[in-house]
Amino acid sequence: MLSVRGLTKSYGDRRVLAGVDLDVAPGELVVLLGANGSGKSTTLRCAVGLTTPDAGEITADRPAMIFQQIHLVRRRSVLDNVCAGGLAGLPPSRSLVPALFPKSLREKAMTCLSRVGMADRAADRAGGLSGGQQQRVAIARALCQGSTILLADEPVSALDPAAATQVMTLLAELAHTDGLAVAAVLHQPDLARRHADRIIGLLHGRITLSAKASEISEEDIAALYAPDRDAA
Repeated sequence: MLSVRGLTKSYGDRRVLAGVDLDVAPGELVVLLGANGSGKSTTLRCAVGLTTPDAGEITADRPAMIFQQIHLVRRRSVLDNVCAGGLAGLPPSRSLVPALFPKSLREKAMTCLSRVGMADRAADRAGGLSGGQQQRVAIARALCQGSTILLADEPVSALDPAAATQVMTLLAELAHTDGLAVAAVLHQPDLARRHADRIIGLLHGRITLSAKASEISEEDIAALYAPDRDAA
């Protein structure tokens, strides 16, 4: 389970998070919505340890992060890229050369590729895949870390509608079928309402909306993206 309490973060005089409380349970897909600068991505980055909060408590069991920029090694095979997710448990002498990856790691990586529907592309170069396929490989790489919490920061913003739907369907399946706790930042309210179990809305670094996706109205969404009256 991911549990965040009283999360605050400022950059200079700019307050990005102002006391955020967030829970994501195993088996649940939570989507964070909000305008640019509302604190969505900073919340996830603090949860995974990429950004240090100013205050607050975070409980996260083996989180892994998926990004908008997928960061695969394009010249390496799909399988080698997924194996990279499990390198933390290897000695340095075996983690730098793919030919020295142990059989057990390769088998685990293939299992993860099968889970995301990409096992048939294991030998292909990652750079030859479509954007949606690359994102599914990135998800497999996160699974190869043995993570129980999956955090996705705008994972479909660069994808076409069909690929975006495939990725969001996969994230929902990983929550509902595999029991992972999944949180995703999106800029597409329609995808959030179709795939999420719960939607969290942030405005000026505070949670102003938290409800089941089926209970979210168009007015609720509009309020999150209203022009900033304080900007003037």
